Amino acid sequence: MTNPSTAPRTHSRARRPATPVRPRTLERPAPLREAVYDAIIEMIISRELQPGEHLAESELAAQLGVSRQPVREALQRLEGDGWVDLRPALGASVHVPTDAEADELLAVRTLLEAESARLAARNATPEDVERLWELQRAGVKALQANDQEGLVSANADLHAYVVSVSGNKALGDLIAMVDRRVRWYYMPIARARGKDAWDEHAELIEAIASRGSKRAGDLMRKHTERTRDHYHARRQELAEQEA
Repeated sequence: MTNPSTAPRTHSRARRPATPVRPRTLERPAPLREAVYDAIIEMIISRELQPGEHLAESELAAQLGVSRQPVREALQRLEGDGWVDLRPALGASVHVPTDAEADELLAVRTLLEAESARLAARNATPEDVERLWELQRAGVKALQANDQEGLVSANADLHAYVVSVSGNKALGDLIAMVDRRVRWYYMPIARARGKDAWDEHAELIEAIASRGSKRAGDLMRKHTERTRDHYHARRQELAEQEA
């Protein structure tokens, strides 16, 4: 006699196959403080917030449509990155770059971008060259419209594309680290550089198109050094006006 406890059990219904679980893609937006950090930097670059200007947390929070907490967190990070100065009892203010700071950064930029232009002349395809001419035309259009922000943006776009054509990722990463500060320094002199800067860009594109790597590197070096000289001349002019 079979022991009921050990007898196999029968089921009236077949076992249903497991339904495959579909993976979900979770949206993970950047923290609010990151967005606030980026927004304040762009306000500083565009000179909406001037060097030395006092920064009130409540005013920035209202302007950006956020609470004061992410503004406070962003300002602390901005202070560490050299965009903002935080002083006890005085609060936050936009950093005023010294001549030495600007000179050091613009000197590094010259070295990096000269190499990127040299490599770009080796690697550029006809499509790359056409894209550079498109960016050149955008800059000339902004110049004709006396659009300062458009000039700064077009200048940054053209230089960034030269870097991308160079094909050197490490070089691109290094240049990206200084890009925002270069735009900040370039904003006050964009109009003063004016036609000369875009004539220099055109000459550079021609060198890249003809695969003249040494010439492209030399032209970019001279181009960025002229920007550096214009920056210091502008600072000297402002200092004399204040005196």
